[in-house]
Amino acid sequence: MKKTAIFPGSFDPITSGHVDIVKRALPLFDNIIIAIGINSQKQSLYSLEKRIEWIKRVFKDEPKISVEAYEGLTVNFCNERKADYIVRGIRSASDFDYEKTIAHLNNAMYPNIETILMLARPELSSISSTIVREILRGHGKVDKFVPEEIVKELKLS
Repeated sequence: MKKTAIFPGSFDPITSGHVDIVKRALPLFDNIIIAIGINSQKQSLYSLEKRIEWIKRVFKDEPKISVEAYEGLTVNFCNERKADYIVRGIRSASDFDYEKTIAHLNNAMYPNIETILMLARPELSSISSTIVREILRGHGKVDKFVPEEIVKELKLS
C-alpha cells in the first residue's frame, strides 16, 4: 500500500522552510501532495495559479511530489485523496500547541489519518510566508528566505 502524505499550507509564497520540510519528508513517503488551501476569508498576495506554478518549478525534478488546491478541511481532503498522513512544520512552541490541537481534532474525525510534526531547522525557524510578505511590503530583500527558483519573480502585486 502506498504511503501518501499531504503537506498543506497557503504557500503565499513558498519559503525555504517549506522546501526544507518537504525534502526531509520525501524519504518517508511514496508521494507527497503539496496542498494549497483556499480560504475565501484570507486575501492572498499571489494568485493561486502563480503559487502552483512556483511550487511545481521548485520541485520539477521530484516525481514523488504533486501540487493541488483544495477548499475546506485538510483532513477531508486527505480522506478524498486516500492520504493517511498530514505533514506539518513546527517553528515554535506556539506552533506545536496549535498543531497538536488540530491533530487531535483530525484524529477524532478520521482515526486512520496520522499527523507528522517536523521541527524546522533552527536557521529556518523564523521564516514564514507572513514574514516574507512583510519584508516584500517594506521593499526588503527576501533572497535568503525563499527558493532561488522564484526569488526574481517576487514583487508586490
